[in-house]
Amino acid sequence: MSENFADMGKKKVTQVQRVPGKMNPKRPTPKQVIITMANVQDKEKILKAAREKQSVTYKGSPIRLSNDFSTETHQARKEWTEIYKVMQSKGLNPRILYPARLSFKIEGEIRSFTDKKRLREFITTKPSMQEMLKGLV
Repeated sequence: MSENFADMGKKKVTQVQRVPGKMNPKRPTPKQVIITMANVQDKEKILKAAREKQSVTYKGSPIRLSNDFSTETHQARKEWTEIYKVMQSKGLNPRILYPARLSFKIEGEIRSFTDKKRLREFITTKPSMQEMLKGLV
């Protein structure tokens, strides 16, 4: 990993596994690698650096780094995708927090929602947000 993140120093990696899979020569996708870190903060730093760099390699081959969420968590986070994209395009700077909370700053206050029902209740008081998220909530 030092070829990608030289300025990060040594990080304690507990285990690295390459997930076997058939490589399709017509569709070159990054290899999947499972890395177990000893320290959660190190994992977060590496994931953040990977997002900023956008292209990460391992021994010259492109790899993709992402969090390993359970199927339920991944599905719950996926439900926020369309709302997230609309808010991002309007400059609200939304975040999806673990496990699946939508968070954004409005009127100087950070608001966080665990489900669409609570977001719907909140936007009834904000006409501009009602218009923005019309049909999504």
